[in-house]
Amino acid sequence: MMPAPGRDRFDPADAPGVAVVGGGIAGLAAATLLAERGARVTLYEREESLGGRLAGWRTRLADGSEATMTRGFHAFFRQYYNLRGLLRRTDPGLDRLRPLPDYPLRHSGGLTDSFARVPRTPPLSALGFVALSPTFGWRDLAAMNARAALPLLDVRVPEVYERFDGMSATAFLERVRFPEAAHHLAFEVFSRSFFADPRELSAAELLLMFHIYFLGSSEGLLFDVPNEPFPQALWEPLGDYLRSLGTEVRTGTPVHGVHPCDAGGVEVRTDSVADRHDAAVLALDPGALREVVAASPGLGTPAWRDGIAALVTAPAFLVSRLWLDRPVRADRPGFLGTSGYDGLDNISVLDRYEGEAARWADRTGGSVVELHAYAVPAGTARAAMQNRLAESLRRVYPETRNARIVDARHEWRSDCPFFPVGSHSRRPTVVTPHPRVTLAGDAIRCDLPVALMERAATTGFLAAGTLLAAWGVRGQVLWTVPRAGRTPALRALGAAGRH
Repeated sequence: MMPAPGRDRFDPADAPGVAVVGGGIAGLAAATLLAERGARVTLYEREESLGGRLAGWRTRLADGSEATMTRGFHAFFRQYYNLRGLLRRTDPGLDRLRPLPDYPLRHSGGLTDSFARVPRTPPLSALGFVALSPTFGWRDLAAMNARAALPLLDVRVPEVYERFDGMSATAFLERVRFPEAAHHLAFEVFSRSFFADPRELSAAELLLMFHIYFLGSSEGLLFDVPNEPFPQALWEPLGDYLRSLGTEVRTGTPVHGVHPCDAGGVEVRTDSVADRHDAAVLALDPGALREVVAASPGLGTPAWRDGIAALVTAPAFLVSRLWLDRPVRADRPGFLGTSGYDGLDNISVLDRYEGEAARWADRTGGSVVELHAYAVPAGTARAAMQNRLAESLRRVYPETRNARIVDARHEWRSDCPFFPVGSHSRRPTVVTPHPRVTLAGDAIRCDLPVALMERAATTGFLAAGTLLAAWGVRGQVLWTVPRAGRTPALRALGAAGRH
């Protein structure tokens, strides 16, 4: 996607002041582009560190050592072109990312899928998964409702939302007659990426994910992970880069209101000051965005404000990190997706890829293991859920049954966006009723084939680019997988499913 034409950057004498509210991926992307074009940027972040939902903080363990705690494992898929472009600002070769060799998926019934040997070129990627998967064989393919499955072959954005946003992910899979095991092991992985129950998630998001990872790109489902904790590998270098461009980075500074000024621009209010800026990017999670807009009565139209107020968050999720006194077996993967294990959605062995965890494991002879549970049912007792995850770990990796837990940290959060059935048309867009206020984040509607962290980065660049275009300054080129199927034959088949 090409930006609107314009001059390369602002002249220092006419550089506007822009507030970026939120220091997660979306806010960092917006601040980076604005600062690179010469705007005077102030970045506000309520927490003490940058990174948003990928931030980290120091904690002291029971053995006296220090560790960096985060909110859990994130996969940096190779289709995250714009996020990777952001990270290249401080790491041109992406040397601080490390590839994981596989993305295994295991069901409690004993079946395991792998993506390591699946071809990455469409349509061989989808066909290869069928051919190699023990949970999705050719008989299953023959039993599918072929006509109902045709839309998978030619996902078009934004048309996919017009056609499938009114259906749940589960309803779509049932209509297609996907085999139950493949349903759990493959497609629930996508819905769980949204921290959502697939019975409530929009089918359009599921189809979009299938397009991004199988038929719209050649990178497949393999991914990279940072080789050190998120702050050290990613956000501290990017914060230093922003400061080198003149950005004022204010961490530990929650914003309580963004108020339009009669003469143009906005006033950003924090605990201690009210700062005047020519424009603002609000790059916040749904709950924080609701709060800021509710506290800013002059911002936007009544209909727009109602749309912001209607944003919902996904159910709570749990991240349990355990420091064990002995190693897990040497052949255990760095990441394992799981299904059917009493709420356990995946296991990460951090010392397989993260330097800090590896150094602790080498020093102590132990291991660092992280467990995730997504979409935890409301009313679940926290201690009981934490114990269930630990017990499920012992089922999946029996060698941990006799391990002593040296220390543990449990992070419960509920601040991720939720995309329920029928919600797409109501989602806020990057552009707002105020010409000098834009929105960014993974909750923001974006009619490009992007999702998750890549949606956050992409909307951050779009939010900054929208402001820059109004000032006659060029934004930046954005890259995505194709907005329709890549293969002419599959597009033709997909078209048949639209009639």
